[in-house]
Amino acid sequence: MHVPDGFIDAPTSVATGVVAAGAVAASLRGSRRELGGAERTAPLAGLVAAFIFAVQMLNFPVAAGTSGHLLGGALAAVLVGPYTGVLCVSVVLLLQAVLFADGGLTALGVNILDMGVVTVLVAYGLFRLLVRLLPRGRGAVTASAFVAALVSVPAAAVAFWGLYAVGGTADVPLGKVFAAMVGVHVLIGLGEAAITALTVGAVIAVRPDLVHAARDRLAAPLVLRPSPVTGEPTREQPVPEEAPAPARTGVRTRRLWLAGLAVALVCAGGLSFYASADPDGLEKVAADNGIDEKEKEHSAKDSPLADYGVEDIANARLSGGLAGVIGVGATLAVGSGVFVVLRRRRTERGQDRPAESGAPQSSER
Repeated sequence: MHVPDGFIDAPTSVATGVVAAGAVAASLRGSRRELGGAERTAPLAGLVAAFIFAVQMLNFPVAAGTSGHLLGGALAAVLVGPYTGVLCVSVVLLLQAVLFADGGLTALGVNILDMGVVTVLVAYGLFRLLVRLLPRGRGAVTASAFVAALVSVPAAAVAFWGLYAVGGTADVPLGKVFAAMVGVHVLIGLGEAAITALTVGAVIAVRPDLVHAARDRLAAPLVLRPSPVTGEPTREQPVPEEAPAPARTGVRTRRLWLAGLAVALVCAGGLSFYASADPDGLEKVAADNGIDEKEKEHSAKDSPLADYGVEDIANARLSGGLAGVIGVGATLAVGSGVFVVLRRRRTERGQDRPAESGAPQSSER
């Protein structure tokens, strides 16, 4: 759903860019709180951004002549929180626009607002509602992630339609565009939901405490037990029978990080060659309604990585695979760098205070 230059007029693009910049600024502040409490959360957030970049290269067919790809807002919101999730998607979109000429530079604000802010807010809000209504457990968390991801994609399609209704550059029937955008993105949402649920389920199986949006639902519940001294009921949180030691927890985190990076590299460097070549949902709707006639040439069209291929490498498989690997590395480096800086600034400002006496210490310290 990467919006190119020319679809949205200049005033609307500027206004949307201001709103998106404000959302990113607010996320920079809010992300400091989400990244606090565990030193490994920053590199894990960087890995989430790299993983989203990689899986977005895997277009999957959804209808005759149409494909879709992961947006990633729901996945990021559930795993690392809404503020950090907005930053993850924003890093991906920025690098895609600058390095790969994917998504317009003047439309960057539109894309961040649509694919980042809207998807994250809708998915996180719905996810939190569902996990509170459903019984406590891992299955409920995975199911909630599935539904939240499913809804977030057509929500982004509606948001694009709203922006196009305000500042669209082509004279097209808005009702027809609305029906087409929502219809095809409901189908794309099913793919988004499956990818999100599988990924969240895999993380839960290894380190459930790293699923940020569901930590309170995956922790052992507080129970009432009689005091051996007074007989009065006391609140007590039981320790799981197989609770891992801190050292083992650290090993699991490293293994999870390495496994996630390996999957991202395989997706971007190998599986992307087999991705569907059909236009994605927005491209198909634009072509069917004449919106694509307003598309402008991308400012980064001469980038050596434009269109996800390395310049001067004739072999398509090698060119695309190498571009994907470079993209994963760049996204991981930029994303991790941003989150490490935010984490350190929080620590320097004294926002990470030691736990009070009797409070549980972080198992990753």
